[in-house]
Amino acid sequence: MAAKKAAKKPAAKKAAPTKKLPAIKDKYTKSAILSEVATNTELSKKQVVAVLDELTNLIERHIKKGGAGEFTLPGLLKIKTVKKPAAKARKNVPNPFRPGETMDIAAKPASTKVKVLPLKGLKELV
Repeated sequence: MAAKKAAKKPAAKKAAPTKKLPAIKDKYTKSAILSEVATNTELSKKQVVAVLDELTNLIERHIKKGGAGEFTLPGLLKIKTVKKPAAKARKNVPNPFRPGETMDIAAKPASTKVKVLPLKGLKELV
């Protein structure tokens, strides 16, 4: 009987260590963000502006009325719309800030709110 040789698995390649990027101390302006992305990706500033504008349009088309109502930027965040129903007016509600007093609450029409949720990739960055 011939002995069966165990199939050798190719050695898994180790990923190159990712370089640690320094923290940014000051909040970037829009133009600072555009120039930073342009220099790091070797794209022109006009190309970066075009990409961000198209991303904005894509998000808008997903969340506007009649759209999917949800947009996911993979690994970073999820943007979704939440429909809030109308609230009726209420009278003589206890005032939470002044015990013993009552107050009136005005009616609110139905509305659609935008909710942004961080995904696992964004949570791990913190």
